[in-house]
Amino acid sequence: MNNFHWLYFIFLYNMTPLAEKLRPKSFEEVVGQEHLAGSQGIIRKMVENDTLNSLIFWGSPGTGKTTLAEIIAEKSGRKFFKLNAINSGVKDVREVIEQARQQNLFMGKSPILFIDEIHRFNKSQQDSLLHAVEKAWIILIGATTENPSFEVVSALLSRCQVYTLKSLPYERLEELLEVALVRYNSDFKTNFVITEKEALIQYSGGDARKLINSVEVVLNQFLKEKSGEITNEKVLSVLQENMAIYDKDGEQHYDIISAFIKSIRGSDPNAAVYWLARMLIGGEDIKFIARRMLILAAEDIGLANPNALTIANQCFQAVNVIGNPEVRIILSECAVYLAVSPKSNSTYVAINEAMNWVKKTGNLSVPLHLRNAPTKLMKEMNYGKNYKYTHDYEGNFVPQEFMPEGLEGAKFYQPSQNTTENKILEELKKKWKKYY
Repeated sequence: MNNFHWLYFIFLYNMTPLAEKLRPKSFEEVVGQEHLAGSQGIIRKMVENDTLNSLIFWGSPGTGKTTLAEIIAEKSGRKFFKLNAINSGVKDVREVIEQARQQNLFMGKSPILFIDEIHRFNKSQQDSLLHAVEKAWIILIGATTENPSFEVVSALLSRCQVYTLKSLPYERLEELLEVALVRYNSDFKTNFVITEKEALIQYSGGDARKLINSVEVVLNQFLKEKSGEITNEKVLSVLQENMAIYDKDGEQHYDIISAFIKSIRGSDPNAAVYWLARMLIGGEDIKFIARRMLILAAEDIGLANPNALTIANQCFQAVNVIGNPEVRIILSECAVYLAVSPKSNSTYVAINEAMNWVKKTGNLSVPLHLRNAPTKLMKEMNYGKNYKYTHDYEGNFVPQEFMPEGLEGAKFYQPSQNTTENKILEELKKKWKKYY
């Protein structure tokens, strides 16, 4: 190789992203997924024992889903087909499956079809995989940042094992940062030292690939200097990005909305506003936030403060006509109002209990006196007979049985201990003495 070609090779090598250079090539090199890739890891054992079956990898971005799939293909000696759900359709899937089927016929070993972001496939696209998975023409490995229970069709999910990839803990991110630094210094003949790691690690949000990319971006800015200390201040000056991490398309979407709802349920207005701010700064859909508060108003506040549902509904309507940044004020008002409201899940419990009983008892007949009688025949069959019209009685109430036979006296609604429902309970006791 002459000098020109050698220099060109060096140039191309240095142009390769640092994250790609550091991509693990073996199970031993995989960081932070010992439960899968370690010496006793389940995936590693599958490959070693040649018992590989279709898999779904669920994890945040940068946890190594694609890398692990590639290592599996390499170590198991299987051909590797890769599709990205963003730009692939049913036609692409079928073409790959046909190639895989032909490959399987001649080699006797099912190729691996890796589908990145499989949650972006619609039902028909996912269904197109079923036959090939069932016939073992392919070993499917799907990668998703979303909960497979919600995003992968049940028929496909039942044919795959789901494994969770964990976000890297702080200590492992520190180790990875050092590895990236050493490799960068070696490739570019530099002598940088990262004296403060907090900004880079926080910025990564547990995403290994993002961390390595960030190290590369920051160091590239100071490449002419060849050496120097990299501080948090220098990192922030380069990245110039808000350090609040929020992956609205990944697992944090569910984690933070969960924290938000639980803070309101727990009557903590400060935490509620904090998690709301995290979502707003992260670019969360404001309609999604308002919709969840509307549900909470009924589920967790209920009759303890019936106005909560009205307030939450008005908030939901408002976000449809008022956008950012002003909508934050309305969302904050609603969140605080719901947080400081008294709580009751009595109606939520009541409907769940009633539905459980419906499932247990089936289609019990409507009592004759409660049936509608629009025709002469129905009247002759005693439909509506002996029904007591409420408004004909004092106080617009008369005790009578409204439950079907077999459920007489069943009680699904039990008022909670709060001012409003205490009054409701008193009324129920007056009207339904034998039940309350």
